[in-house]
Amino acid sequence: MTEISLSANKTANTSSTPMVKFEDITVVLGGNTILDNVTASVPKGSSTAIVGPNGAGKTTLLMALLGQIPYKGKISIASAESGDQPRIGYVPQRLNFDRAMPLTVMEFMVMGVQRMPLWFGVRNKNYSKAMSLLSMVKLDGLEKRKIGVLSGGEIQKLLLALALGQNPDLLVLDEPAAGVDYQGESVFCELLEGLRQKHGFTQLMVSHDLATVTYHATHVICMNKKVAAEGKPEDVLTNETLKAVFGIHMGLVDSNALPKCRSNCTKANCCGDNENA
Repeated sequence: MTEISLSANKTANTSSTPMVKFEDITVVLGGNTILDNVTASVPKGSSTAIVGPNGAGKTTLLMALLGQIPYKGKISIASAESGDQPRIGYVPQRLNFDRAMPLTVMEFMVMGVQRMPLWFGVRNKNYSKAMSLLSMVKLDGLEKRKIGVLSGGEIQKLLLALALGQNPDLLVLDEPAAGVDYQGESVFCELLEGLRQKHGFTQLMVSHDLATVTYHATHVICMNKKVAAEGKPEDVLTNETLKAVFGIHMGLVDSNALPKCRSNCTKANCCGDNENA
């Protein structure tokens, strides 16, 4: 099996240097202001979470970053370590497909890169790379399974494997664990954390789950059309900020319970991920 390295020169430590800078981003769609002069940054090597209520413009900000919608303002993305254009991997919120479609996991992994029709078989180099990616997300052994019978958590891991195939400098995820149960979400986030620490990519994720953000993010952007606060979770996820963004009935986070060393982590489990197990 081919061993894939997601760039050996990347650092797993969070840097004060921004990987992404949003400057005065405004998006108006159908006469409605979705984003209103949003200014924020995503530190290099960080696990940055964008949080806010439904309709806050979180996904819209990602779509602007990916060039999928028009916007006013400026978005800057840092160059790769090699000086080349940065590579971006994207994991959508869900995969809409016909579950009766007779497509295997392996065929799904290679259909975007193999020119030869799949009914002739999968080329050896494509097979080896796909197996290595599936191993990264702990889906090895499922390559022959039809994607229509995969669980929600397995589908999200499959989409993550596909995104990792881009060898990303920046991994963008839009609520990747939406629709997955709590245990599945926890497993997915721990997997992401381990991959980020090992390979050093910058992670930017929209999440609706403050518990997930509390224990897995190193940097938080809290917004509702505008940015209310950004910074370390213990500085941003305060009762005052959450009330202002989510409303008075929002369940509040005890800032004293937040991990204190997450921004300087060098190991996936150094902040007591298992302390409540």
